Amino acid sequence: MDRPAAGGRFGEFGGRYVPESLIPACAAVEAAFREAWADPEFHRELDGHRTTYAGRPTPLTAARNLSAELGITLLLKREDLAHTGSHKINNVLGQALLARRMGRNRLIAETGAGQHGVATATAAALFGLRATVFMGERDIERQRLNVFRMTMLGAEVVPVTSGSRTLKDATNEAMRHWVSAVDDAHFCLGSVAGPHPYPWMVREFQRVIGDEARGQCPAPDVVVACVGGGSNAAGTFAGYVDTAARLIGVEAAGGAAMSSGEPGVLHGSRSLLLQDGHGQVAEAQSIAAGLDYPGVGPEHAHLGASGRAHYVTVTDDEVVRAVRRLAEREGIICALESAHAVAWVLRAAGTPELPAGSTVLLTLSGRGDKDVSQLMEVPR
Repeated sequence: MDRPAAGGRFGEFGGRYVPESLIPACAAVEAAFREAWADPEFHRELDGHRTTYAGRPTPLTAARNLSAELGITLLLKREDLAHTGSHKINNVLGQALLARRMGRNRLIAETGAGQHGVATATAAALFGLRATVFMGERDIERQRLNVFRMTMLGAEVVPVTSGSRTLKDATNEAMRHWVSAVDDAHFCLGSVAGPHPYPWMVREFQRVIGDEARGQCPAPDVVVACVGGGSNAAGTFAGYVDTAARLIGVEAAGGAAMSSGEPGVLHGSRSLLLQDGHGQVAEAQSIAAGLDYPGVGPEHAHLGASGRAHYVTVTDDEVVRAVRRLAEREGIICALESAHAVAWVLRAAGTPELPAGSTVLLTLSGRGDKDVSQLMEVPR
């Protein structure tokens, strides 16, 4: 995956569609990121924190029991073992260092499942910054453990009561707040969405997943990851986009922007969005709070349009079954988001989609502690 074209374009997608008051702020982030990304000292500091604080590299675990049952070789890239319990720390460490480099003293973030909020609060504590995290009321109810973790880390969690009270609305409020705080705050966006440079910048901070994975497994037949906004998938795909591996992104059936969306603008970029008959953004539905989003990152839209990546959907029932099967067969309780990728592998193994004997690299983007109370309410 190369840099986007002029204006932050990935083919017809991407760009910077924000109020005039935010254009200078986005331009400042872009300039700071370009300068930092070209600075060996920035990379040395980031890599040091990844190693000694976040616990990288994360291992590649052979799922031997499931592999034997499915007739494939299933390898799990264990982002659930990174500090804070997900891949989100990769991006937030980079953005927090960037914010400090820009002279900002506060991080603003949006969160759905709470993992990005926890990672933001964690990095803010580490670097002596303040953190304000916007989270939909519905997600606060679903993810009480992560809300407590954020407050314990010193962050302010702001409930969002508008709209569907989920990730889309939390992102809306975070961006509105940024307008009034651009002089002292950095908007620490958690996915490969939003206005340029965020889709590119977040992908670059997350590509450590794909780069590590390629060193651990250079030539899988299939690379698979869950997709909401799509940061863990973008980071994983970045390591394999120039190989022969098939790239599979797995969406929630009720939030399938790649499968059911139409081109439109949301949160500052042009991508594929769920829309109603009047062209208004439609509500997404998913058992996983992190995938309850009506859009997708613009680079994913481009990868799908170009045919380089393929996007599929799974249902909530398949996801719950996948969580339980992975736990029972491998002793790993994964996040509901990650279980979307597992669910597709379970369904596709032994079919023309995933023939017997295939080697599959699957990014396990997060651990499932946050979802246990929710799963306790789901009948077996």
